[in-house]
Amino acid sequence: MSFFDHIDELRKHLMKSMIAVIVLAIIAFIYMDFIFHEILMAPSRPDFFTFRILCQYFDFCVGNMNFTLMSRTMTGQFSMHIMTAIIAGLIAAFPFIVYQIWAFIAPALHEKERRNVKGVVFGVSILFFIGILFGYYIIAPLAINFLANYQLDPSIENNFDVSSYISTLSMMALGGGIIFQLPVVVYFLSLMGIMTPMVMRHYRRHAILVMAVIAAIVTPSPDMLSQMLMLIPMLLLYEGSIFVSAIVYKRKLKEAEEN
Repeated sequence: MSFFDHIDELRKHLMKSMIAVIVLAIIAFIYMDFIFHEILMAPSRPDFFTFRILCQYFDFCVGNMNFTLMSRTMTGQFSMHIMTAIIAGLIAAFPFIVYQIWAFIAPALHEKERRNVKGVVFGVSILFFIGILFGYYIIAPLAINFLANYQLDPSIENNFDVSSYISTLSMMALGGGIIFQLPVVVYFLSLMGIMTPMVMRHYRRHAILVMAVIAAIVTPSPDMLSQMLMLIPMLLLYEGSIFVSAIVYKRKLKEAEEN
């Protein structure tokens, strides 16, 4: 295929992905009452699943959130309706988008290379949705609780714009989805020979320090419980990435010996 043939093929895959996002966004737009009240607003209520678990098992009980949401522009709520539907469409269509990217790349790979990355669409999608759930159930409610009840002075009221609330919640959830792609990134870096398990073990202490800083930034709450709930999964992801890199490294050594 020529360069322009490749571009045309890429355009077809991108169009299919865009159509999937639009269709799912339209469905989300129609059912926005349920999505907004039962999903998006849920982490701002004391009876949210995470808060109930923390209160029951960790004696970390949350009271009413000290804030109100406002729409400060004429088109604010309608614009937020559209933006939220698009975000929901992107999240729901993520596996299909990854599949389309894979369908574009796969023909350029040798049979051996395709075997090495078998199941990549499933793995990337599963990790993404686990990360989304982690961000939604762990990072977002703790961050919202802290920010909603933070006051420099009792005379200052927290009246947030609805777009700020949705943006914060989306960032936390999508951030979790991105963070959980670490094993996939390490897998491909290991295939290319850029990353090895020895390097990751050598810099483990440095990585722990970096992750602790990230956990402190992402979870603005100063209490240790919130930061540990963020840090522990990141540590597990790093250790899992070392395991993934070790598998790739041993396989490459075995192939080199056979050759």
